[in-house]
Amino acid sequence: MGRLSHTQALLGPEVFKLVRTTPILVVGAGGIGSELLKNLVLVGFTNIEIIDLDTIDLSNLNRQFLFRKPDISKPKAIVAAATAHHFNPSSGINIHPRHGNVKESVNDIEWISKFGLVLNALDNADARRHVNKLCQAADVPLVESGTSGFLGQVKAHVHNTTECYECMPKPTVKSFPVCTIRSTPSEPIHCIVWSKSYLFPKLFGTDDEEGDKAELDKAKADGENAEEIEELKKEAAAFREVRTLLGAEDGPERVFRKVFNEDINRLLAMEDMWKKEGRVKPVALDYDGILDGTFPTPPTRASTQPAPAAANGSANGTTSKSTLKDQKELSLKENLELFIDSSRRLSARAIAHPDIVLEFDKDDDDTLDFVLAVANLRATAYGIPTKTRFEVKGGYH
Repeated sequence: MGRLSHTQALLGPEVFKLVRTTPILVVGAGGIGSELLKNLVLVGFTNIEIIDLDTIDLSNLNRQFLFRKPDISKPKAIVAAATAHHFNPSSGINIHPRHGNVKESVNDIEWISKFGLVLNALDNADARRHVNKLCQAADVPLVESGTSGFLGQVKAHVHNTTECYECMPKPTVKSFPVCTIRSTPSEPIHCIVWSKSYLFPKLFGTDDEEGDKAELDKAKADGENAEEIEELKKEAAAFREVRTLLGAEDGPERVFRKVFNEDINRLLAMEDMWKKEGRVKPVALDYDGILDGTFPTPPTRASTQPAPAAANGSANGTTSKSTLKDQKELSLKENLELFIDSSRRLSARAIAHPDIVLEFDKDDDDTLDFVLAVANLRATAYGIPTKTRFEVKGGYH
């Protein structure tokens, strides 16, 4: 039996028989689903069904190893099944792929009852809850798994034996007041959220006036003062104009001057904003001065003395010792250069494919580079420690 003889020796005849006869359902064929499917095939499970509603995207390829460039736009489940079969082709394995939504009405209690075990590899809570309810109703064991940044979790749910997925407490998603994010950040996460959830969609996402209105309403509900809210209205209108400039040769420069110089100077003119205890005034950044090395890097809040200019060091005035791209501390100049370069890359994509709305994806180098550069530039302006690519990608909090 080749490979399977070793599996049988390790598991014993009774467990090995269960492996060979138990029908398995894998829900999701992405990063976790790819690993699960490969491992099931290598162990020797013979009856596997995998369901996923997504198609393969370019950004999937760096971590979803069952897919290749020619597979882009094809259904994940179908390609994953075909590729995974080659890991153990002579063991009589049957993988039944389905391109569809697990929440469709045909996927009912009767359907899920035919499986001896369900493995969840989903990326959203709503679908997880749905599968959990089906498994609880059908008395089918469920193994739930997921990731957050570089952290992972796995939990087995057995009806009447362990708590179910719905019973487990979920971490509360932390949110921040609108004006803290837009005007008075004090922590690195504020700058990252602003870059990822505010500036990126303003420049490359859908032009959403209704979304702007909702954010302003939230600012009012948070008790922000009238002057700050009025500034937010002006800022929203200005971004509709500045996003049209990105395609020009000096587009990134114009955006930088607006965001990191003009907007900051406008905030500094609002004296009442800075009277509140704990708020630290930002420093307007100088585009030309950063590029030619004459602009001194503002000190971080932990420092009492201005840091020296850091054209060749980190944004905090020190030299990075790491040679790894993702762990390298970028200097202020390097962050600006990355902002310019990533803005041009994203603008070119937006122009080439105007019907495709760009969205942040930590596995998309263009979007991650933009968010990293913007977050670090904003952090520098506010005297906040900057972060590495690794930390931003991993969901720094």
